[in-house]
Amino acid sequence: MNVSRALVSCGRPAPAIRSVGTAVAGRAYSQPDLLEHFGVSDPKIARLFRASGIRRRFLTLPTPGPDGRQAEESPGDLRDKHQRVALEMGGQAIRTCLDRAAFGPEEVGYLCCVTTTGLLTPGLSALLLRDMQLPASAQRLDIVGMGCHAAMNALAAARAWCMANPEAVAVVLCAEVCSAAYVYDSTVRTAVVNSLFGDGAAAVALTCRPAGAARERDGGPRPVPRLLSSASRVIVEAAEAMRYDWDDRQGRLSFFLDPQIPYVIGAHVEEVVDRLLAGAGLRRSAVRHWLVHGGGKKVVDAVRVNLRLTRHDVRHTMGVLRDYGNLSSGSVLFSYERLVEEGAAREGDYGVVMAMGPGSAIETALVRWEKEA
Repeated sequence: MNVSRALVSCGRPAPAIRSVGTAVAGRAYSQPDLLEHFGVSDPKIARLFRASGIRRRFLTLPTPGPDGRQAEESPGDLRDKHQRVALEMGGQAIRTCLDRAAFGPEEVGYLCCVTTTGLLTPGLSALLLRDMQLPASAQRLDIVGMGCHAAMNALAAARAWCMANPEAVAVVLCAEVCSAAYVYDSTVRTAVVNSLFGDGAAAVALTCRPAGAARERDGGPRPVPRLLSSASRVIVEAAEAMRYDWDDRQGRLSFFLDPQIPYVIGAHVEEVVDRLLAGAGLRRSAVRHWLVHGGGKKVVDAVRVNLRLTRHDVRHTMGVLRDYGNLSSGSVLFSYERLVEEGAAREGDYGVVMAMGPGSAIETALVRWEKEA
């Protein structure tokens, strides 16, 4: 069954992404810094860190004690850290996003918050409304536990809301405090996770209404990406390949990544992307911009090889992975920010946005850059 979902209806333009804002927390660590911080002496684990393609990551880690070992954080400490850092990063990302679009906080009519690195009740959306003094009447959605592809699910929810409220503004926030979900031991399982993830938040603003003031440097109208359609694929036979398990010894959740994930994603990515493009009568050669979740070097390579992409096509993905690590749900929005900063998108260009995560799932969206009237 074709599950591509067209997003243009009733003669209204599809929602456009007006702006993006990002933020990080903690301090920057190189991979050698982290090997020293975690006290890693196993050569096999050290090779995992050094072969990751990551130059640095931002993490919020406790200060080592007099013995040089990292102070122990209880589950309660981790929960508090998740709330504190997610609010700090999330607030900064939203403020930057709104400023870049020239939107006031009072214009936010919908706030969708994504996180997988901690559970909060009330959710992050309600806490941000309180702390940022956003409209108390704003509609909210908290997406918890969907992992690295959750930005795509949030965009799907936000675009549907925008189609129903074409004059209003929706904000999607991904805030992942991965350092609040780390387990420290000497196993390869935890080393794989600890070698990849970083703390970061990213927000985008969407609306159907004309931007009016959006301009390029030459004074002409700046094209904006409109969300045209989306397609999904859940690889049910690999449903538990990315998951949280409860670690009785550590007294906390421990994330598991199956080493076969790159090959599982690679084996299914062509089908879902071709289905996405077929819904618009397009072939892969028509796509100029590819924004892929930086799940790890092997995952990106599997996507690139199976879709026959060039290294240039995934330059933003690999740049974000190099400079920030895997930011879970926020990674693909960090890549989008780099595309915006590059200024390479032109009127009429098509782009594919793609993220992969627990389920196992591949989520995609088709965008087209259009100039304002």
